[in-house]
Amino acid sequence: MKNIARFAALVLLTLPLFGGLSPVCAHEFKAGDIMIDHPWARATPGRAKNGAAFMKLMNMGGTPDRLMDARGDVAERVELHTHIHENGVMKMRPSGPIEVPANGHVMLEPGSYHVMMIGLKAPLVEGESFPVTLVFEKAGEVTVEITVESVGAGAGGMKMNHGAGHGMKKN
Repeated sequence: MKNIARFAALVLLTLPLFGGLSPVCAHEFKAGDIMIDHPWARATPGRAKNGAAFMKLMNMGGTPDRLMDARGDVAERVELHTHIHENGVMKMRPSGPIEVPANGHVMLEPGSYHVMMIGLKAPLVEGESFPVTLVFEKAGEVTVEITVESVGAGAGGMKMNHGAGHGMKKN
């Protein structure tokens, strides 16, 4: 019996290393036909004044919708952004509305679409969370809780499993 208890404890302690039962377990929100899966942001190092939030937007309906805006008190400005390749350099720019295709999804992820927070009022601290309101053209408004993950979350070989792919996809 002791061995079973030790094994169970070992499994529970090591599962976060393999993506299971981590302290930042997936969380979802819903607005109309839109499901918002695991909204998260990276912790900000030092005195960083800007941050970004990421998530998967899934349209369960038969008509496209668009993420029109994002609002929050976490920063002086909260905007929808994307990365563009211009003259051999990657740059961030406001994206305007982000289409969520009918019966499909779009990823807001590092190197792609994201919610940009400019002029953070306080550092984003790993393990904390903050609210952001997403405004959809058809689904309306929904306030989501953004979970702050580590500074390196979603980077390179340590990419978190917050969904697959870049940009818009059909399911």
